[in-house]
Amino acid sequence: MKRFIDLELEKWKSYKRRKPLILRGARQVGKTYSIKRFGQKFFDNVALLDLERNPDWHRVFNGDLNPRRICSDLEVLLKQKIISGRTLLFIDEIQACPNAITALRYFYEELPDLHVIAAGSLLEFAMKDISFPVGRVQFIHLYPLCFAEYLKATGNDEAADIILGRPGPLSQAVHELLCTELRRYFFIGGMPECISAFIETGSMQESFEVQAEICDTYRMDFAKYSPRADKHCLNSVFATVVQNVGQQIKYSQLGEGYSNPTLKKAFDLLCLANVIKKIPSVNPSGLPLGATANQKIFKALIVDTGLMRHLSRMPVDVEYRKTHLLNIYRGAMAEQFVGQELSISQKENIYYWSRRAKSSSAEVDFVVTIDGRIYPVEVKSGSSGRLKSLHLFLKTYQNCPTGFVFSMRPYAELPEKNIVFIPLYFAFSATRGS
Repeated sequence: MKRFIDLELEKWKSYKRRKPLILRGARQVGKTYSIKRFGQKFFDNVALLDLERNPDWHRVFNGDLNPRRICSDLEVLLKQKIISGRTLLFIDEIQACPNAITALRYFYEELPDLHVIAAGSLLEFAMKDISFPVGRVQFIHLYPLCFAEYLKATGNDEAADIILGRPGPLSQAVHELLCTELRRYFFIGGMPECISAFIETGSMQESFEVQAEICDTYRMDFAKYSPRADKHCLNSVFATVVQNVGQQIKYSQLGEGYSNPTLKKAFDLLCLANVIKKIPSVNPSGLPLGATANQKIFKALIVDTGLMRHLSRMPVDVEYRKTHLLNIYRGAMAEQFVGQELSISQKENIYYWSRRAKSSSAEVDFVVTIDGRIYPVEVKSGSSGRLKSLHLFLKTYQNCPTGFVFSMRPYAELPEKNIVFIPLYFAFSATRGS
């Protein structure tokens, strides 16, 4: 599968001021596969150190953290030479050995010519408990495959190139084809193993079975969160977030029988694990948006549309037959999709706008920054006249030039209303900037 991460890894390899790289992301989004393939393509050999499967190897990182001594020990354990410029040192599941994370700073300071990449699940948990090498490492976040990557993986390269281009009018035939593929993507999702299962068998049911396995794996991981949170509380929060995608959330709604602090802790841990994503409300009067983020007023997304399908227990036979994508699962599936695409195009910096008043509450689904300008984003099926919150937003914040409405409608610009209607499948390209 061709991934956006491939180009980012190539750029990292050639950086003059390259630092050890940590690849972050939820479990099973393809971190290990992407790094192995990169190493096999650009290096003579890959020195793979899996610290979860081989706990005895943690001893390499005990005592002094001299990178030359570490490499010498690893050569014995791995039975291969580690040569700067020719070897990729890949430390997988690095969260299992916090000392290995600390050691990355010394690779940067004392052995900068060696290419070092680390990856793992629940990395943020481990990084909270150690002296982290700030400024000595680089980060890249890996997500499930976005819609364009899915199209390329399934052999629809031409369609992928269209939606990666500048949004604009398309023929009705192409529009319908992209909508059909997008519906399929909604249900299969972007987890690599789910897509592989569909490609290999042509059966969506096969991908559904993989989704169930991944969700079971996530739940089994909850035991690793202890003693930080109760696994039953985590499971309750996980399930409730899925049911409330697109809606403002209060901690008290996330589970019965638990206090708000307990629920908040479980929610925050799931965010650290990259299983769910918090979307805070902001004041869009100026940049950066994050400076005004209100952490007490927020919505949330789950990591992937396919996993959302499984966890929500939606009746696939009913929902998949719906021709209008914004009607699927009460519109929540479309908002989840747009949020996933924005997470990549906006590099995780996604927000929304909410104004609560006794007489007139208003809400805009997302607020994004493109080339230094702020844009409100709605995921709606209605006409421009029904977009009351969006019109109010544009009237209130005149520093925001235009509102985007992602829908099933063909592309259309309404300059007199400062609104652009954009088909859902353009969500990534429309918001990534130049």
